[in-house]
Amino acid sequence: MGAYAAVVLAGGAARRMGGRDKPTLPVGGVPMRERVLAEVADASPRILVGAGPAPAGVRLTREVPPGGGPVAAIAAGLAMVDADVPAVALLAGDLPLLTRSAVGELLRRLDDSPVDELLCGLDDPPADVLLRQLDDSPADVCDPVDGVCFVDGAGRRQTLCGVWRPVALRTALHRLAAGRGGGLAGASLRELLAGLVVREVTWSGGGPPPWFDCDTERDVRRAEEWLR
Repeated sequence: MGAYAAVVLAGGAARRMGGRDKPTLPVGGVPMRERVLAEVADASPRILVGAGPAPAGVRLTREVPPGGGPVAAIAAGLAMVDADVPAVALLAGDLPLLTRSAVGELLRRLDDSPVDELLCGLDDPPADVLLRQLDDSPADVCDPVDGVCFVDGAGRRQTLCGVWRPVALRTALHRLAAGRGGGLAGASLRELLAGLVVREVTWSGGGPPPWFDCDTERDVRRAEEWLR
């Protein structure tokens, strides 16, 4: 896949860091949110959701109300993405170890066909193997996925290090807002993504995990060590 947008969420309260504007904290001399934006330099548009100012070439918006949480921030960012954009990377603003190759892996996996997914790791499978794989798979295996995200070593989804189909996210946002009386403030990512078909991706590249986020000063120091 070529074209995609990127929405970087940078409006969290960072309570474990004394309420500081966490994504602006430097790691390796560069603010974390700017590191994230640099790794999606080929996205169009790039959208920063949070307090400004935004770097040159990056659109700025804010969730309603400010501090309303990640789902409200996703809604604000997605509102700035054109309807014909086929994919959007949703990324936390505190991922200093994110790489362009990791984003590229997610984009490729979003476009994998169901058969590609089933036969991953099989070399030139004969037709009978393909038929058995399809017969033994869940009934919905041929449904296209709505998004892909990395999973960590414990099997936890890193949903803010993922790539999603905008139409699926918009549908989910409308459903969730309707169920909450029109508001999205305080809604959880789990609520938003419930019912979506999500492909989980294990990071197999070199280097540290691209989903590593910095919630504490200790996390920042660890990221600094990885980047040396």
